[in-house]
Amino acid sequence: MQVIDWDLAVATGTRLVRPGPQVSREEARQAVAQLRRLSREAEGHVREFTRIDTETAPQPATIVDRPGWIKANVAGFRVVLEPLTDRLAARGAQTPAIVTSMGARVTGVEVGAVLAFLASRVLGQYELFLPPDPRGEAPTGRLTLVAPNIVHTEQELDVNPDDFRLWVCLHEETHRVQFTGVPWLREYVRSQTTQFLLASDIDLSTLLERFRSAADAVADAVRGGEGNLIDAIQTPEQRAILDRLTAVMTLVEGHGDYVMDAVGPSVVPSVAEIRGKFHHRREGGSRFDRTIRRLLGIDLKMKQYAQGSAFVRAVVDRVGMDGFNKVWTSPETLPTTDEIAHPERWVARVAEAKAVPGVGGGTPLPAGGDGAAPKTGDAGESAPGAGDGTSDTGDTPKPDGAEG
Repeated sequence: MQVIDWDLAVATGTRLVRPGPQVSREEARQAVAQLRRLSREAEGHVREFTRIDTETAPQPATIVDRPGWIKANVAGFRVVLEPLTDRLAARGAQTPAIVTSMGARVTGVEVGAVLAFLASRVLGQYELFLPPDPRGEAPTGRLTLVAPNIVHTEQELDVNPDDFRLWVCLHEETHRVQFTGVPWLREYVRSQTTQFLLASDIDLSTLLERFRSAADAVADAVRGGEGNLIDAIQTPEQRAILDRLTAVMTLVEGHGDYVMDAVGPSVVPSVAEIRGKFHHRREGGSRFDRTIRRLLGIDLKMKQYAQGSAFVRAVVDRVGMDGFNKVWTSPETLPTTDEIAHPERWVARVAEAKAVPGVGGGTPLPAGGDGAAPKTGDAGESAPGAGDGTSDTGDTPKPDGAEG
């Protein structure tokens, strides 16, 4: 049973997405080459500053264009949604085929339209969920940078391109270090995501109720309220799971912001100017853009990331980087949403506790060690996926900047 027409989602997204900035073929080629180089440079800075060791050898980032980002995310969404798709397939006999077919096509168009909106805004992401490789093994993740969006943003902000590109790479490389240096973290996010999806109510009457809530959220967002689709379609069980997911993603994104700004002054001369202009840009946009951001929960996400950065800063100021790195010991040492708002509570529970939760004998594991659990637009907005061939193989980007 196909819940979403993925081919239609790709076709819709690539048809609707706006073209990238107009640049020459040589400028495009140089941008792609520089981003690959800077991603490796940034990883060294991040590892040294965070003190998170990984056994994974540094790899250059995958560089994609806007259509490539859409294809990447559709591939990732298929992986993420597989458990829910399997459940719905088991119940497929209860739903008329024509209803299933029409629903999949409608959802495919909707997904494509959302991805088209986001594809011109996302600067980079660490892709946690990728399709299996030819041997059937799931890759651990991949860093992807959307070159036309980086070029467009640096032009729009009128900032130094070299500095801006390294600044973006610092944030995104922090995520690669987090998820490769903390082996249990990826599986924790994956399992929470799966639980969230499987907690969905999928009977017809409940779905209709969710759709009515979604319609109310749209109307509220248009009026300038705080309504968003994510809150509107949740079940009570999903809200509890999402609270845990929100806490961990607020942590990793806030950590990315903190590292980006802390490392920045020593390697990015114009970091203060970039940060100021970038924040101003985040808060701007047309009324339509602001409405869509509210509807998709992006504005709320930005507020959470700022709170995550404040949490990391407060903890490091109090107990140092080694004390903060106890956060990566196990799922039990992750902060709750309440602790992110009140860092001193996490410090008392974990950093200054005699025994670290989740670790026998009170001895915390070194940063990047195994935990108790089994074996994530703007810089830092992430989503799963796989890049298109031109960027992966290093082919020359299009002159219009679609890949460069």
